[in-house]
Amino acid sequence: MSEFRILLIEDNPGDAGLVRIALEEGKLLHRLSIVEDGEEAMRYLRRTGEFANASRPDLILLDFNLPKKDGSEVLNEIRSDPQLTGIPVIVLTTSDSEADVLRAYNLHANCYLTKPVDVDQFLHNIRAIEGFWLTVVRLPHRLQSAPGNTL
Repeated sequence: MSEFRILLIEDNPGDAGLVRIALEEGKLLHRLSIVEDGEEAMRYLRRTGEFANASRPDLILLDFNLPKKDGSEVLNEIRSDPQLTGIPVIVLTTSDSEADVLRAYNLHANCYLTKPVDVDQFLHNIRAIEGFWLTVVRLPHRLQSAPGNTL
């Protein structure tokens, strides 16, 4: 895999910036795309409208507290769509509610991480995600990356 594609679904520009910084400091070649709400996320993933030529991500970082369509709705749609269901989804959110954790796993999130308040810890956690999901875990190879094709 030449370039690992990550979709960050995050409405907080500060958190999105921290994710970008942490990934840029990493050693792996990646492309980070950012969308700011749940409706935009689904247009990106389904390659509709302004995202007709978007690349299918290899990994999704999903905030649960999103405008227009919340993260649990987005996760449910991803897991209900045969063309999207195989993409690993990491819930990365401020909520430490046990109900949100349970909901995420019931919707088949691959993992649930609470965003730390401390900037250094936040950066550390993103680097840990990168280290595990981009170097340790074996993910399926992409069949083709052209729009309209599945993973």
